[in-house]
Amino acid sequence: MRSVAGDIAAIGRIGAVPSILQMVCRSTGMRFAVVARVTEDTWTACAVRDEIDFGLKPGGELPLKTTLCDEIRSGGKAIVIDHVSEDPQFRTHHTPRLYGFQSYISVPIVRTNGEFFGTLCALDPLPAKASDPKVIATFELLSQLIGLQLDSEERFARSEAALLGEQQTAELREQFIAVLGHDLRTPLSSIVAGAQVLQKTPLSGSAGTIVERIRRSADRMARIIDNVLDFARGRLGGGIPLQQRPDPHLGQALAHVITEFSAIHPDRQIDAIIDIVKPVSCDSVRIGQLLANLLSNALLHGAADSPVSVVARRTGETFSLSVRNQGTPIPAATIERLFHPFTRGSTGGEHREGLGLGLYIASQIAAAHSGTLGVESNPAGTTFALSMPAGD
Repeated sequence: MRSVAGDIAAIGRIGAVPSILQMVCRSTGMRFAVVARVTEDTWTACAVRDEIDFGLKPGGELPLKTTLCDEIRSGGKAIVIDHVSEDPQFRTHHTPRLYGFQSYISVPIVRTNGEFFGTLCALDPLPAKASDPKVIATFELLSQLIGLQLDSEERFARSEAALLGEQQTAELREQFIAVLGHDLRTPLSSIVAGAQVLQKTPLSGSAGTIVERIRRSADRMARIIDNVLDFARGRLGGGIPLQQRPDPHLGQALAHVITEFSAIHPDRQIDAIIDIVKPVSCDSVRIGQLLANLLSNALLHGAADSPVSVVARRTGETFSLSVRNQGTPIPAATIERLFHPFTRGSTGGEHREGLGLGLYIASQIAAAHSGTLGVESNPAGTTFALSMPAGD
């Protein structure tokens, strides 16, 4: 809810108000004009033109019941008085007698949403021809102008606040990405490098097992950081960036990913068919990341005693990539949200590793290549399949 002080400030920001008050005085011959904020309980001057030393300044208040504006607020109609002493309705009214005016005009200021804001008023100790239709029409137009300007000021303030919020979000995004890209990756790289050195050093059986666990955990952490980084870029920035070009070495990049996973999971069988004769227009690093996310998912949720199969082909103008594993089918309710961020599906409630971003990032990589990533799951197995244009 807006405050009266905020409304005074809003009127003060409308550069046309002083000119409006000057026009009011000239068109009526009256020497005091005011834009008043009128609520159920208060009457407050927001802007004043005073040529008779009435003594009221912006922010000044009058008791609401002593004014005629309370009647305008409740009735919604203008009050116009040429000569109080000759007016049968107002010659005995307490307001003219209290404030000593003979001529008076006040029209409501209404926002475009129908909300009553206050009044545009003019008065003078001397009589004036306020009831001239041209004067009344001028007042009504000027009050509408003030109402429109108030709405414009409010929209501008909202836009300015939204812009500030966007700027703050952009700064937060850059800080977040910097933390992921450097502050976390740098120590993780040291862990990976140290594990690789230790693996080349003669170690006891238990020590070798521990080093292998460290390396696996570091690899998993690296994938999580990559996924969170892409999520931040995609949801807070402008989408997942690509460097797409015809790549004759996509098959090698995919084979390298499969080799890495085979080394990390020596106890699992990964069968691969890579049939890519012509170059594929893509970002091969991103397609490799998509495959890595699908393989990680398949190895985590698939049956440990069954192989995971990978098939990559270019057929005509289409490139397809599929990853298939055996195991308990994915429930239909889970499939509906499987590509949503932070969704971690499991077949029996036992697998809860990761942040649930891998499949989401994979789907975003597919979309960035103008492709689709789908899933089919039944008792015979679960298959994730990418289909995308292969380019010329």
